[in-house]
Amino acid sequence: MKNIMIVFGTRPEAIKMCPLIKELKGRKNVRISVCVTGQHRKMLDQVLKAFEVIPDYDLSIMQEKQTLFEITTNILNKMKAILEQEHPDLVLVHGDTTTTFTAALACFYLQIPIGHVEAGLRTYDINAPYPEEYNRQAVSIVASYHFAPTERAKQNLIREGKAAEKIYVTGNTGIDALKTTIREDYNHEELSWASGSKMILLTAHRRENIGEPMQQIFRAIKRIIEENPEVKVIYPIHLNPLVRQIARSVFGDEERIHLIEPLEVLDFHNILARAYLVLTDSGGIQEEAPSLGKPVLVLRDTTERPEGIAAGTLCLVGTKEENIYRSIRKLLNDEDTYEEMCKASNPYGDGFASKRIADILLGDE
Repeated sequence: MKNIMIVFGTRPEAIKMCPLIKELKGRKNVRISVCVTGQHRKMLDQVLKAFEVIPDYDLSIMQEKQTLFEITTNILNKMKAILEQEHPDLVLVHGDTTTTFTAALACFYLQIPIGHVEAGLRTYDINAPYPEEYNRQAVSIVASYHFAPTERAKQNLIREGKAAEKIYVTGNTGIDALKTTIREDYNHEELSWASGSKMILLTAHRRENIGEPMQQIFRAIKRIIEENPEVKVIYPIHLNPLVRQIARSVFGDEERIHLIEPLEVLDFHNILARAYLVLTDSGGIQEEAPSLGKPVLVLRDTTERPEGIAAGTLCLVGTKEENIYRSIRKLLNDEDTYEEMCKASNPYGDGFASKRIADILLGDE
């Protein structure tokens, strides 16, 4: 019987790994253990509850105002005993978080094989996104299995010298999650508030955007609100106190911008499905929104998901106020451009990535 451990620690990782956990637990001749680090706490727990996943191990590392140093050392120190106790044949990690990097490092020290889900995404700018680009590249160096969501991600890995026979194009497990969460009969008080408007869903939290870039993002949105009475904004605001401070200082008491607490995954996906357009500096939303036919303006200067740009589902608008303002305004006023983005084909998969990964790992491909 194969012994596989799955390690993750943040909300985005959980959304993308829970469908894979469910798939693997439904298979024969495999033992699955789940270890969460608690890099995010409240937001992680919300996703675990939604997918009914109970971890076997919880490192519970989260501290107030935690630094990358503290996250890394705390995970590394606690992972050793768990890995030695479990003796897994393989550890699966996801994407580009500090949990991902540190868990992979711990496995490398103990010579445990690593499977990297959502492998091969690149900006090739080591500081954007920070520290995620470094984390993702570092995990690729030590991984034994590379589960690439797209052909482009596979080609990135091949150019870097990774063995082609260890790279598998599977699609993105985040698309699998939408099959579980989207509901036709969904209702929410925020949707009632936004009814009849062109509702913009905003997420903004990246480390490199905190400060002047985030102020410029928020100023552009405020200008749009002031000039377009038919527009409302829902912003599930990140728990980072610096993000909250900037948002409140720029938006003030603007009635048509709702700053709300982070949403559970089912709520977020269903509000996303009903948005007019999406503004985000997140990664996963760049994949989820196109699957739901929603145009996405990416509030970053680079993206490790260029497939969406090429397909026309995403537009990279950076963090300069004027450029963001003009880009939103165009989508609000130019119906042809808006419809073109809505109808662009989603390059991130068909909702069966978890099945493909399970087949590969268990020899049923």
